[in-house]
Amino acid sequence: MTLFDPRVLGAAPAGLRRERLQSSPRFRSGRFHNTEPLASPMDGRPVSERMGIVGEFFLGGRRRVPAGAIPVESPLDAWARAPETGLRATWLGHSTVLVEIDGFRVLTDPVWGERVSPFGFAGPRRFHRAPAAIEQLPELDAVVVSHDHYDHLDFPSVRALARRGVPFVTSLGVGAHLEAWGVPPGRITELDWWEEAALFGGRLGITAAPSRHFSGRGVGSNATAWSSFVLRTDRHRVFFSGDTGLTRELEDVGARLGPFDLVMLEVGAFHPAWGSIHLGPENALEALRMLGGGPLLPVHWGTFDLGLHPWDEPPEVLAREGAKRGAHLVMPRLGEVVEPSRSERVEPWWRLASAPAEAPRRSIHALTPHA
Repeated sequence: MTLFDPRVLGAAPAGLRRERLQSSPRFRSGRFHNTEPLASPMDGRPVSERMGIVGEFFLGGRRRVPAGAIPVESPLDAWARAPETGLRATWLGHSTVLVEIDGFRVLTDPVWGERVSPFGFAGPRRFHRAPAAIEQLPELDAVVVSHDHYDHLDFPSVRALARRGVPFVTSLGVGAHLEAWGVPPGRITELDWWEEAALFGGRLGITAAPSRHFSGRGVGSNATAWSSFVLRTDRHRVFFSGDTGLTRELEDVGARLGPFDLVMLEVGAFHPAWGSIHLGPENALEALRMLGGGPLLPVHWGTFDLGLHPWDEPPEVLAREGAKRGAHLVMPRLGEVVEPSRSERVEPWWRLASAPAEAPRRSIHALTPHA
């Protein structure tokens, strides 16, 4: 295991790439900015209180790691068959999802690394094996990378995917990292918000949309952009949040790019002290409403310890509150291949890794428009 490879830090945008990001209305004074500034409830609090949060993050351990093995399924047999409805998704861990949409395959924020960290010996380590190796993935038509944080832009994963010659679509500036890691410049498309990459003669569109977050891999932050993304064909539309806090701009996304046949929203790694950089399960339901609804597949949980909450709190809260609000929840096991329009029941599989073997495991029924 390599303890530290300086290449993992990536590269700074330069040349035409930097000229392009400098023209973005969100790039000022050498950095990207959110339309709605980030705010933290910890602002103005005593230093001792802030340091307590830092200590809890690094030293706390209350149920932040599963007590048992997380169930993982192999998707290989299912991938060998075409989706019956034209839209299918496979959650592979954290924010990595293989979306099959009307004959195209798009992979989001691919992370196969053992740790989401610049170091091989430290940093959050994955809870479970990947349901499939990168070499076992079917042929891909595009890879979407929302931003450059370690748990979304993974050095070994990009290197492996670069060898497959797959096109990458990403936020402004992130292409510098990709190119430094072996992705040919002609295979990289960088987008500012509301810009679309029209692939395969326009039959597959990938649009960058607003999100409320930040970026950075080394010293400094916000030298590259962050985005949510929308995938569209003539038949289906899919929203992928990347990382985002709650923002009024989600209503604009729904109005301009919806309605959505699948909404993939981050629900993990949240804390009141972090203000508006992540959603959490309850804000994810509000974000779903702002986007105009649709089947909700929660991501950004269940693979790494990145928050201060019990590892299974996001799905428990989402399942409980989603049922109250009549949300159509799609919560597959890792590696389970699902067609959103046919997914009508939530099975709380995460309790297999959280509860004693003799504990009852009752299904949670999500009230859906077609249930």
